[in-house]
Amino acid sequence: MFQDKETETFFTVVHMFQRSAMANLGLLEHPEGGLKFNFSEAKDIIDILRMLQNKTQGNLDASAEAMLKGVISELQMQFMQGPKRKKRMEEEEANMENVRQTFENPRQAPVEDVSSEE
Repeated sequence: MFQDKETETFFTVVHMFQRSAMANLGLLEHPEGGLKFNFSEAKDIIDILRMLQNKTQGNLDASAEAMLKGVISELQMQFMQGPKRKKRMEEEEANMENVRQTFENPRQAPVEDVSSEE
């Protein structure tokens, strides 16, 4: 897939950064467990990958440049969607907590009035 061992090693490093950014964007399980959001850390990683892209410009073959560009573009897109994804996950967790509390203590659970007085 890669033209030489050095390019393969370079993309091993890129992949390590990619996984770390994805973990900090809540896309992969974090090494500490569960899904985490650390947008500052994710941005730093994306910036490092962009710096590597600038520093290696002209030193990678066309397919390797395209692959690096694709990784960076995907991470940037996921970074922009991250806050919405985090909010959605927090809302889902809150809803699951309400359901759990309803089953644990039904007498004190929220009640929805489904009767109509029409």
